[in-house]
Order: sequence, then C-alpha cells, then structure tokens
Amino acid sequence: MEWIVCIIAGLGAGLGTGFAGMSAAAVISPMLIAFLGVEPYQAIGIALASDVLASSVSAYTYGKNKNLDIKNGLVMMVTVMLFTAISSYFSSLVEGGAMGNFSTMMTMLLGIKFIVKPVMTTREKMLAVDQKKRVIQSILCGAVIGMICGFVGAGGGMMMLLILTAVLGYELKTAVGTSVFIMAFTAFTGAASHFYLGGLPNLKYLVICVVSTLVFAQIAARFANKASAKTLNRALGMVLTVLGAAILLVKIF
Repeated sequence: MEWIVCIIAGLGAGLGTGFAGMSAAAVISPMLIAFLGVEPYQAIGIALASDVLASSVSAYTYGKNKNLDIKNGLVMMVTVMLFTAISSYFSSLVEGGAMGNFSTMMTMLLGIKFIVKPVMTTREKMLAVDQKKRVIQSILCGAVIGMICGFVGAGGGMMMLLILTAVLGYELKTAVGTSVFIMAFTAFTGAASHFYLGGLPNLKYLVICVVSTLVFAQIAARFANKASAKTLNRALGMVLTVLGAAILLVKIF
C-alpha cells in the first residue's frame, strides 16, 4: 500500500511538473497525508524534495530544446522568493483550508482553460517583445506571484504558468520550461528549510516519491518538447484537470 501510494503520488506530481511546471506539493502532500497519515509538515518536505530533481531535470530538457528563458527566469525567481518571504508574515490571516483549496481549484480551472482556449503564441511573437520591457514585466509579475504564494501558501507553479502565458505572452513550451527552472530553486529552498527545521522524514517515502516523480517528469518533459502546440495544450489541459479533480476527491474523502 505504501509503495502504491508513493508511486501514484509521484506519477501525478511528475506529470504535473514535466507538463506544466506544477509544484509536486500540490499532489504528493495531500496523498501522503490522506492515505499514509504522514504529518503535514513532513509531507510537504517530501513533496518539495521530490520537486527539486524533477524540476531540475525537466528544466534541462526544456533548455536543451531551446524552450527556456534563463535571464528573465532568474529575475522573476528572485522577485517571487523575496515577496513570498515578505507576504508570509501576513499569511496567518488566511484560513488554513483555503490554502490547498486555492491551489486545487486553480489547477482544475487552468486545465480547462488550456483545453477551451489554448495558448498558440509563436516563438517569433514572443521574442519580438522589447527586452527591457520584459524584465520590468518579470519583476512586477514576480511580485504579484510572490505575494499570492505568501498569503495563500500554494499555487506558485500554476500562477507562474498562467502569468507567463496570459500576461507576458510566452510561447507555451518556453513558459513551462521557465516555470520548472524557477520551481527547482524555490523547491530546493523550501525542502532544505523543512528538513532543517523538522528533521528528516520517512526515508522510504522520500526515496520512492523522489524517484517516481523524477521518472514521470522526464517522460512528460520529453513528450512536451516534441509535441505540437495544439497537442501540448490538450495534453496539458487534460493532465491539470484530472490532477485537480483527483486532489479534490482525496481531500473530500
């Protein structure tokens, strides 16, 4: 039972990471808590640790296929982390259950959005934007994402993907590649903090989740980089919608 839960959790997290830059915490944490009774703080630590390798390898795959904007990704990453830290001071005002619910609902709605209204921006159109303007946009959007993540406590990967495509006008593959690049650093910071403050979690759960997430993230990333924009939008939409619905069911039952 333990192996099955961890592998399925890693499968969902890996597909979400490789396809959409989604945080593994959105999938792994609720499953470990609901089915294996893992303490929430440790479950999040395991999920973040699983995210580090999966996001790093996915970012490498996207970068190898020239679907990664490192310069603006670094700008946004620093801004997101700064404003997340600042707004976290006020997160106590948010009702605890709303945190996970926000991330889950956003995952489902974003999945439906990619199916109904796919992102068809071309690389040429994306590169036509003035670089100085892009940097300013990255800082402003990073501040918004950071504040939302700090207050709500979840949804960073989905927020980044939404803003990269809808606001900054990124081509979908580059948006996902840049998102997983940022998530690799933020997940490492989060995992290190959790393990330092809360100690090491169940090593068996940690290893199974890390390996499972890594394998399925790499499969998803390779498929995503070879797929056409239309196919990727549909696949991404279905994956996010199914994952969002599955997480919601886990929380209800």
